[in-house]
Amino acid sequence: MSRLVFSALALACATALTPVHAAVTLIAKGSLAGDGSDLSGLTYALENGAPANMLGGLGSGLAWAGGQTFVAVPDRGPNATAWNTNVDNTTSWVPRLQTLTLSLTPVADGNLPFTLTPALIGTTTLFSRDALVYGPVVPPVNQKNRHYFSGRSDNFDGDTGSLSPMDARFDPEAVRVSRSGKRVYISDEYGPYVYEFNRETGKRTRVFSLPESTFAVAAKSAIGATEISGNTRGRVANKGMEGLAITPDGKTLFGFMQSPLIQDGGDGGRANRIVKIDIETGAVNQYAYDNFIPSLNKAYNSSEILALNSHEFLVLERDGKGLGDNSAAVVKQVWKVDLAQAEDVSALEGANDLLAKAPAKTLFLDIRAALNAAGLADTAIPAKLEGMAFGEDVVIDGAVKHTLYIANDNDFLSVAPGGLPNPNQFFVFAFDDADLNGSAYEPQKFKPAL
Repeated sequence: MSRLVFSALALACATALTPVHAAVTLIAKGSLAGDGSDLSGLTYALENGAPANMLGGLGSGLAWAGGQTFVAVPDRGPNATAWNTNVDNTTSWVPRLQTLTLSLTPVADGNLPFTLTPALIGTTTLFSRDALVYGPVVPPVNQKNRHYFSGRSDNFDGDTGSLSPMDARFDPEAVRVSRSGKRVYISDEYGPYVYEFNRETGKRTRVFSLPESTFAVAAKSAIGATEISGNTRGRVANKGMEGLAITPDGKTLFGFMQSPLIQDGGDGGRANRIVKIDIETGAVNQYAYDNFIPSLNKAYNSSEILALNSHEFLVLERDGKGLGDNSAAVVKQVWKVDLAQAEDVSALEGANDLLAKAPAKTLFLDIRAALNAAGLADTAIPAKLEGMAFGEDVVIDGAVKHTLYIANDNDFLSVAPGGLPNPNQFFVFAFDDADLNGSAYEPQKFKPAL
């Protein structure tokens, strides 16, 4: 992993002569306006009137790609404004991969030691060479051997379970980059799916098969609430595979459900599942995770998982309150969990059996408290902090620090309910090895480096 060492850093951080451990600290924040256009080149209007090249939702998934380059995935497109409840207000938005630079620059006089300048440098739309199943609206850009995925909730075959890879509906929620840098892995909520794509072209190159009897719902519906009430097992609608991690050696993926499966307690429950996928063989293992936060006496859904090393992970848990919800944030936290000694729970179901196998977790970062300390009120903290990635190391006060980037999904709403600006935001935190309390941080390896 390369290290960012700035010649101007002494101007910004010249006060300390001896490196001092200062806990996980916010060092920069930046934003990218969500009312512009991306670089997809799509010029038509969606069914709800929104432009097909609308920029937004960038923080649904965020991954480091080497240097100051990151990739991000919006979710299924603009559906926060009502237009057709029969499809949960979704449209034939084409899911896409956004490539960004998130440039850190030291500042001599400011509240934070760095400024962060996000810039969009590329957009790649995602497609299948094989024909997909659509509802009444097909993406107008489809052509021979290019069948584009769609965020619209009625794009499915009613005779197959929700893990059918031929369903066109796709709701990306997490992304990771392969060790070669040439492929990306994306998880979603509709299936839940984990797909591999060619990073340059956007072509789907592989489907990772998950256990149908555990994760799929048999009765599919274009309306999420109907889909939930019509099934007794499988993923909860709109609470599918929200998070995805890749181990530093690039050999293993860890997918994370947003909420417990229906048979494990459903939305609001404690007994969540982490899915381990061997990239070479496709072999799958499952582990339990407890969503419960003792200090608040409540379980909170999970938005992201990030690999510290081959067996330890950071997990982002949150409420849905804050900017974008016209309310005040309460819970935005990152927890650390070790799966080294965790038992496989593939053969188990039900909250009690899973929780008995869930490993302990420890709090790594209280995001809300850190942003409060930096001057952000609870009403200014984004409601949907969902993307999380490591980046390049930096040097602060003579000490090497690792960086953690956290981004929000702004639901494609450049103005939040209540009238406040609601851009795509990125927050950068610095931490060192002491903050990990005995855990080892191993940066992701890219070959060749990008």
